[in-house]
Amino acid sequence: MEKQYDLVIIGSGPAGLAAAIYAQRARLETLVIEKEAVSGGQVLTTYEVDNYPGLPGMNGFELGTKFREHADALGMAFAQDEVQRIEEAGVELEYAEGEEKAAEELQAAELHAEKGLKRVICDKDTYLARSIIIATGATHRKLGVAGETEFAGMGVSYCATCDGAFFRKKVTAVVGGGDVALEDAIFLARMCSQVYLIHRRNELRGAKSLQERLFALDNVTLVWDTVVEEIQGDSQVKGLKLKNVKSGESSQIAVDGVFIAVGIIPNSSAFEGLVEMQHGYIVAGEDGETSMPGVFAAGDVRTKPLRQIVTAASDGANSVTSVERYLMDH
Repeated sequence: MEKQYDLVIIGSGPAGLAAAIYAQRARLETLVIEKEAVSGGQVLTTYEVDNYPGLPGMNGFELGTKFREHADALGMAFAQDEVQRIEEAGVELEYAEGEEKAAEELQAAELHAEKGLKRVICDKDTYLARSIIIATGATHRKLGVAGETEFAGMGVSYCATCDGAFFRKKVTAVVGGGDVALEDAIFLARMCSQVYLIHRRNELRGAKSLQERLFALDNVTLVWDTVVEEIQGDSQVKGLKLKNVKSGESSQIAVDGVFIAVGIIPNSSAFEGLVEMQHGYIVAGEDGETSMPGVFAAGDVRTKPLRQIVTAASDGANSVTSVERYLMDH
């Protein structure tokens, strides 16, 4: 028998855990589904969080743990499972060839459809939900080079806005050529003594307005037609081994930090065809409402201009408010 919930939250990063806290306070019967063994999302891999209000210098793992402990203290129910898809509860499940659906099961499916219930189908179990918040986050695309994993949080970063302040008056490098890479380089140039922008092509893909601003900066050096072969260091990043893709020539530069901006992959593949998306991001505003009634999106997985811990937590709270309105009307 599939258990029914007022709300199923998919993901337990800052957005999902904030939603869980607000849902418990709203007395909604809620389940949080998390595929990993530990809650917290990307924040767990952040060495130090210096821009979350009231908690400057907080270790990322500790902050993620505190979010989960808050939800646990309120009695939130969690299930470690991975969502495969969501479908209208009135849609028939797949049955073995030749097997007929029992009359009572058909009646139950029709009743579920009338109530607008959704079926959340996971690897282990299946759940019924009156509403759903998708808070599965996004994953930074990796370079896949030696030293990247070893020095994550020790000079390797994927967020200049988050970590740039730790490199004040130091030498940094940005890898990439799109809008985010250009924005990161411009941002870092305000505080760093020198910024290298490393791009595998001989022209940038970012907006012309950003390029103009970048080219006007005296402390930014463009490194064209070049890729990073290795990130080097001891306990911290000390330098980069580079390779020119045209000449094949190798070189090295000394840097204190490297910011990788080669793309972000939203964790949304399980929801393709369910809700409207743009470049893999679920289309939703601050209220979290998606193109499918009763399904909401919060955090980095939705379309938004700024992806930070504080904005993800805000999304979680806003989405639960929208869920409450939806449940009152349905």
